Amino acid sequence: MSAAARRAVGIVCVGIVLATACVFLGRWQWNRHVWRDAAIAVVTTNYAADPVPLDDVLESTDDPLGKADEWRTVEVVGRYDTDATVLLRNRPVDGHPAYHVLVPFVVSDASAGTADDPTGAGGVLVVDRGWVPTGEDASAAVDVPAPPAGTVTLTARLRLDERETTRTAPPGQVQAVASSQVLAAGGLDAVPYAAYAQRLSEDPAPAEVPGTLPPPSTDPGSHLSYAFQWWAFALLILGGSVVVARREAALLTEAASDDEVTDDEARAAPPGDGASDDGERRPVRTGGGAAPAGRTPVRAAPRRRGGRAEDEEDALIDAQLSARAATDGREGPVRPAR
Repeated sequence: MSAAARRAVGIVCVGIVLATACVFLGRWQWNRHVWRDAAIAVVTTNYAADPVPLDDVLESTDDPLGKADEWRTVEVVGRYDTDATVLLRNRPVDGHPAYHVLVPFVVSDASAGTADDPTGAGGVLVVDRGWVPTGEDASAAVDVPAPPAGTVTLTARLRLDERETTRTAPPGQVQAVASSQVLAAGGLDAVPYAAYAQRLSEDPAPAEVPGTLPPPSTDPGSHLSYAFQWWAFALLILGGSVVVARREAALLTEAASDDEVTDDEARAAPPGDGASDDGERRPVRTGGGAAPAGRTPVRAAPRRRGGRAEDEEDALIDAQLSARAATDGREGPVRPAR
């Protein structure tokens, strides 16, 4: 394989590697778009749906909440354990620092009165009742609106439990909505549901409630456009590498052809035309006339004189001729031709 071919292949290989990386990056953004689109579909389907009894979605505390059931609206009867209230840290709302108010809800009837006998009695559902401001430095005590006392019919939206965290928090506070950690922080020994809920309404309604949490975002983001951008980059890189490789190969081939032509002319030229015995080009000495077309004329080098002995001999002969010329009446010496 010639040098031109090797260089062209190398350029194309580099382009293929970069284009492949762009394809995988575009695929990654596409998968994120698909995931986000599925999450938006769940929100759109469940957020505005009519409420159903809690035991229609979670039959017991052992049942995990499926992703397809997140944001389902449920009804359940029970009571709040206000003594085990916990504050969730580091969850700003609309750009404002805030605490989320988490209160355990002890279930007395998960069917919300739709079953002949109460179901799910004794289970605990962690309820995010809303948010309260943190104060100036997030260290002072805050006023938390109390939930309604006694038996309450709660309407709430179910959320997936968050992962437990190892980050520490002050007493009565947590860093994540992990139901087991919330109950532990509140000092309540009970079995929680494997999900938590965001308060929608309560019956009876309290006099004051925490701030309402904002609805989930349905913005699909820029993942789809990023995916097409990466794929466009892949096509541009691949096509550009092919074009550059072809131009590089053409330039190298042309240069090689010029070198071959020069060598052929040097070998074919006669010795009198400037070629030496070893094939190297020599300047052509010209006499009087014009230089051939397309060739720069080269002045003939002056003839080199003899050594020092010849110069002294010439000087002696010139002196003798001058003396003879003066004797004969001639004006100048006449040197005999050698």
